[in-house]
Parts: sequence; structure tokens; C-alpha cells
Amino acid sequence: MPPRTKRRTSIADVAKLAEVSVGTVSNVLNRPDRVSPATRERVESAIAELSFVRNGSARQLRAGTITTAGAIVLDIANPFFTDVARGIEDRLDEAGYTLMLASSDEDPEREARYLRLFEEHGVQGVMVVPSGPEIEHLLTLRERGLRIVLLDRPSPDPSVSSVAVDDRAGAAAAARHLLDLGHEHLAFLNGPHTIRQCADRSAGLRDALSEAGLDVDEALEEITITALNADGGQAGTEQILAMDARPTATMCVNDLTALGALRTLRAAEVPVPSGMAVVGYDDVTFAGELATPLTSVRQPMHRLGHRAADLLLAESEAPEQVVFQPELVVRESTTGTG
Repeated sequence: MPPRTKRRTSIADVAKLAEVSVGTVSNVLNRPDRVSPATRERVESAIAELSFVRNGSARQLRAGTITTAGAIVLDIANPFFTDVARGIEDRLDEAGYTLMLASSDEDPEREARYLRLFEEHGVQGVMVVPSGPEIEHLLTLRERGLRIVLLDRPSPDPSVSSVAVDDRAGAAAAARHLLDLGHEHLAFLNGPHTIRQCADRSAGLRDALSEAGLDVDEALEEITITALNADGGQAGTEQILAMDARPTATMCVNDLTALGALRTLRAAEVPVPSGMAVVGYDDVTFAGELATPLTSVRQPMHRLGHRAADLLLAESEAPEQVVFQPELVVRESTTGTG
């Protein structure tokens, strides 16, 4: 069983430890010039010792119970996370909760700022796509009373609930599809392996190539792009087109990247799929509506968000690690006549 969460430290707790009134603590927080330096130092020491975080929604709480949850994703501009967020919002709305949503842009410091902001505003829990491999900062928040659910990532700690998709299996299925079509020299436009999804998708692709008896180092050109969007896909595809021994198929870490790849291939008058097959990942809404409909690995985005919110709202303290299976959706970008 996971450790029982602690009651959130209150302003009264700080006042008791510092041996001052609640009003004095309030002045230190809001009007420090009204408090003597010695008293202010004593209060600030108590705040640090108790890890006190002011509640930015206190005024609203006086009027009734606030039921708010937070979610931090990597990039809300990515349609994948937009659909995940809609799943979260729909489930929270059923339970009478509101949602505070933010993008970390894969920046741990930005993620930390939003976590702090959410805590100050009194959220009951946070669903978060961690921007790095470590989650100690999230465990600290849980100890202070927040419910934590990892989103789009398996939990490295069995005491923390998580909702994820088997990205290794999804990438392997996509690679096997390309191998079945006769492609034995692949490019992979991927993000840094510090992002769990990127590492898992790379591993799945390599699994499939190894299973096929190919030399992975010869069969795969993995290109790390800094932006997991259409511009990143364009930059990576330009590198592929400049290769002397050009791969015959390109896998992309997500559909936005694939959109950039298709755009660049069209500009270079490389036909898809006869000149270059392209596979995306996520199967966002536009994937099947492009001029060349995109083969993609479908993730259950709405269900992912809905289930994460379920876990956050669950009264049981028993953690759950939920893993969905992806589905390969084959379209003309790999099997068409272009």
C-alpha cells in the first residue's frame, strides 16, 4: 500500500511553530514591510521547516469547496495532448471538478513553476507528463497532500498511479509493416531519449529490425530533432534527402513531425510512398485527411485522459498502472500508388 498522504500544512501551523499570530504570518506573506526583521526571519524559518505553500484560492474557499485538478502536458499545441486533455476535462466535469491546464515544453524548470502555481491555488491533485525521467519532486508533492497521477508514462514507482500506452509495441508494429512492404533501410525522426516516449519508440523500432535479422546500425538512420512538430519534421527530412544512401521509408515520432516530412518531400518532388514511405505516430484527427492520408500508430487519446482523471478521483489509495495497447492504422502514405 502507498504511504498515506499528509494533511496540507496550514497558516495556523506556521503561526504555532513561529509563536506568532496567524495575522503576523499573513503579513509576512503579503506585507512583509509591516513585520520586524527578527519576527519575519522566525516566520520564514517556520515556513521552510514545514514546507508551507500558501493557498492562492483561500478567498474562494471561504465561499464553498473548490474542486480543482491540474494537468501538465508537454505541449498542448500538439493535437495528441489536446485530445488527452479533452478526455481529462470530460471526466472531471462529470465529477464536478474544474481543470487547470499547462504545457511544460519539455522544460523541468517550467514544469516545476506550474506545479508550484497549482499547489498555491489549492488543486486537489495533478496529472503530469514528466519532462524528465525523475519523479522525486512529484513524490514530495504527494507527501504534502496532493494526489499524483503520471500521464502518458508508466510509473517508475509502484506507489504512484499512471496511465500510458505501450509505445515500444506501437513502434515495433509500424516497423514490421514497413519491413513487410520490403523496406530494409529506414529513417527515424525522433526526439531526445530523455523523453520516455522517444526512448520507447526507438527501442520498439530496433526490436523489429533485430527480429528481422537486420544489422540495426546499417538498417536504421535515427535523427534527433529538437522540435517535435512540423518544423522539426522538415529539418529532419532535409537531412534524409541529403544522404548519399537515402532510406526508402521514414518513421516519425509523432504525426506533427510526419506532417513536416510530407511537406518537405512534396516540395522536393519526392513521391510518397514510391519515393519515400512515411509513418506517423498518434493518429490525430488530421492524419487521415491529408492529401496523402498518413499511416499512423493510433493511441486512445481520449481514453488515456479519461482514465487518468479516473485514477485521480479514485477514493482508493491502492495505486494502479494502466497500459493501453496502440493500433497501427494503414493508409496511403505507405501503401498508395504515389
